[in-house]
Amino acid sequence: MNRPVYLDNHATTQIDRRVLQTMLPYFTEYFGNPSSGGHSYGWEAQSAVKAARVALAKEINCSPEEIIFTSGATEANNLAIKGFAEANHHRGKHIITVITEHSAVLDPCNYLASLGFEISYLPVDNFGLVDVEMFEQTIRTDTILASVMLANNEIGVYQPIEEIAEVCERTGVTLHTDSAQAVGKIPIDLQKLPIGMMSMTAHKIHGPKGVGALFVRKQPRVNIAPQLHGGGQERGLRAGTVCTPQVVGFAKAVQIALEERRTEMERILNMRELLWRRLQQLPGIYLNGHPTKRLPGNLNVSVDGVDGNALHADLRSIVAVSSGSACSEGKPSHVLLAIGRSERLARASLRFGIGRFNTPEEIEEVAERVSAVIKNLQQKTRP
Repeated sequence: MNRPVYLDNHATTQIDRRVLQTMLPYFTEYFGNPSSGGHSYGWEAQSAVKAARVALAKEINCSPEEIIFTSGATEANNLAIKGFAEANHHRGKHIITVITEHSAVLDPCNYLASLGFEISYLPVDNFGLVDVEMFEQTIRTDTILASVMLANNEIGVYQPIEEIAEVCERTGVTLHTDSAQAVGKIPIDLQKLPIGMMSMTAHKIHGPKGVGALFVRKQPRVNIAPQLHGGGQERGLRAGTVCTPQVVGFAKAVQIALEERRTEMERILNMRELLWRRLQQLPGIYLNGHPTKRLPGNLNVSVDGVDGNALHADLRSIVAVSSGSACSEGKPSHVLLAIGRSERLARASLRFGIGRFNTPEEIEEVAERVSAVIKNLQQKTRP
């Protein structure tokens, strides 16, 4: 059976075999609990976790002690936002975020609003970008936290995080950024970028699912309260046995991504531009997001004159894509609505995520077959 071409690499990625080979011994031979300090099995696991923490910290230029392993970016976002609010509510209860954030940021903010926090949800322009001046004007004396993602998971745009971080540093507001889509794809130097917390995950960069991390700055110190209780793991901030194979795989995935980033991102960008050149020849095709300030592998388009459900049904055997976040459950994308797309265009959207294992030949095939499907659907809906 022929499977569709996989172009949903923003949802998840195929694990790199080099990552898998690095992980395998820690499922079998070195299977100890890294919290067991009384014998060699535990020491082996401890050593592996420590080495993974050091390797990950080196790649993003922070201290190993600033890395808190989690089950993924969703948990890291919750720990950052709710943990910071709990530890700092005496200083103020105002938080700033952006309406195009992932639900893993928006939902914790909504939860905090139910507890009496005031959340400012900033709009974006037609490209999906936050206005830095508006951001600064939103800061108040009781603002304690801002959460702004580095790269959007749907339209791929890079927020002006350096400028936002400078504003936060100058005004004494702690900045958290969801970098689930950015780590390994664009340069991140946490010694130069004055953010307080950063969420990461492995499975967006050909690592294993179920593992991520939260960077929590030690100097100046960012205080957060644990959201999982029951053990002293991860500096007392995240209870639960650390999964040694997964953190080892995470560190290896980041290492590979950064070592190969320059050539890989150039190759992926070339494939994205090839796909866009072919698709933009069709009538009624709209690019969603900024044409250049976006992830190299991201192409998000809306198709006018077609029914969204029919479009996705007809493409299902051709290409694996989505119309928005993998967590959106069939609803029109809140990101596309926020940049001004109608509900109809939001439903008739395609998010192409090109990754490490895609080839130009696949892109050519997808471009040809997707174009044929769109032309056919547009002809059917013409009066």
